[in-house]
Amino acid sequence: MVTERNIRTNIGFYPPQEDGGAWRSSLPALEQALRQAFADAVIGYQVSAVHGQQVLNFEIALAPDVWIDGTSSMEEPDYAFITLRDVTADEAAVFATWLRDSFVPSPDLVRFISSLAMESGEERPWVLPATGGSAEVLAEIRRHIETFDVF
Repeated sequence: MVTERNIRTNIGFYPPQEDGGAWRSSLPALEQALRQAFADAVIGYQVSAVHGQQVLNFEIALAPDVWIDGTSSMEEPDYAFITLRDVTADEAAVFATWLRDSFVPSPDLVRFISSLAMESGEERPWVLPATGGSAEVLAEIRRHIETFDVF
């Protein structure tokens, strides 16, 4: 019997490299979207010590007793990212499906990469499936994690 490992990693979401401003959004717009989609969202702003830009930190409940937290920056017109910290593929897939279907202007504008991949030297984000439901998104995130899990 095969038992699937429940690996936790950080996962970053990005617009296409050739169009960093493709999401055409802002931190206040992300805050509003998170508050509308996730009723008990906890949101705060701070200036990043690393980049010197304003970032939005958030905690959201995906299900009862299942919370994730993340950070986003969209301060420059051609740059955006959202990073989830210490999430499973299942948790990341719920958020990624929401991001693709409810926040970005077109479903083909989401790329993602895990800290597992970056630790292995990978620098290119993978393309999130533009079609299909949460099962397809979950399958792609799991495939990504399995590719770089060297345990």
